[in-house]
Amino acid sequence: MLSGLLKKFAGATSVAAIDHDELVQAHREKSCTIVDVREPHEFGNGHIPGALNHPLSQFDPARLAQGKPVVLICQAGGRSATALRRALAAGQQNVRHYEGGMSGWRSRGGAVV
Repeated sequence: MLSGLLKKFAGATSVAAIDHDELVQAHREKSCTIVDVREPHEFGNGHIPGALNHPLSQFDPARLAQGKPVVLICQAGGRSATALRRALAAGQQNVRHYEGGMSGWRSRGGAVV
């Protein structure tokens, strides 16, 4: 039973992940809303330009932007995956997460403000 549950969550997360090149293109085209679920002090130390800060500690899927796809990001992918599961459980459908997090974004030369 536990392995089935883990597979379900793993499958939901991997299906709803966005890769680096897709995120770069979506960011450039402004075709998504990027939501950073790190805490405010982390967000203040550098984030993707235009990203909104909705910390996981206060995360409410109902507050996610409507009308555009939402991409969740954190430092390394764990918190954004948790936020993704919460959003999907709340019925949000147009939500993905960036598994590489800000660490991956920075290491691949992504813009940070």
